[in-house]
Amino acid sequence: MEDIHVADVCLLAGKMMLQSGAETYRVEDTMVRIAAAFGMPHSHSYVTPTGIIFAIDGAGPARLIRIVERSTDLQKVTLVNSISRQISNGELSLAEAYAQLKQLENKNVAYPLIWQMIAAFVASGCFVVMFSGAWSDVFPACFAGGLGFSGLYYVHRLIKTKFFAEFFAAFLAGVTAVALVKIGFGSNVDKIIIGSVMPLVPGMLITNAVRDLMAGHLVAGLSKGAEAFLTAFAIGTGIAVILAM
Repeated sequence: MEDIHVADVCLLAGKMMLQSGAETYRVEDTMVRIAAAFGMPHSHSYVTPTGIIFAIDGAGPARLIRIVERSTDLQKVTLVNSISRQISNGELSLAEAYAQLKQLENKNVAYPLIWQMIAAFVASGCFVVMFSGAWSDVFPACFAGGLGFSGLYYVHRLIKTKFFAEFFAAFLAGVTAVALVKIGFGSNVDKIIIGSVMPLVPGMLITNAVRDLMAGHLVAGLSKGAEAFLTAFAIGTGIAVILAM
């Protein structure tokens, strides 16, 4: 195996956590703890949603990793944390830790798309009930929400700009909701639309933005807040276009 430095393990762990939706303060803390466990107590990490800068005193220059794609995969964050704890407990050598992290990086631990679509389908109907909608609006919201979520996935594969994928997903959910009400399935188009777009709402992104701001990570908190605002704006615009037609 090629020579592995402590910084390689730290950066790989931080990269996977940040790409999977972890808070920036958690990424920084994990990287510093891993370095300390391998005998490097004086390390420094600076994390933003789009990049990681990491340096160890007396062990070469600072290193930078650029983060392009980000998603929500809490299972992968949990697995990286588990490996980090094993490192802190002295259960893994440097080579073993790096090998496990590389194996995890190449492993897809997210739920299959069909299960994500089913979850969006069910959640959309539940949100209609939560917002005091009629039971006759539950299935139309389920159908519109599942269709909108699947549209988000497939459009994002074609168009890497997330704003347009979210806009199209909301537009598709809105069109479906209005069409179902017009043909007699469902009665309250507002409740159906609200339920169908809820799976698209960036709830975790908003939570992480507030948490980073509370932890003093102003750059990360503001940038995540801006991303959440753009997502909400894309969803709102998609629905507004439908209602204006």
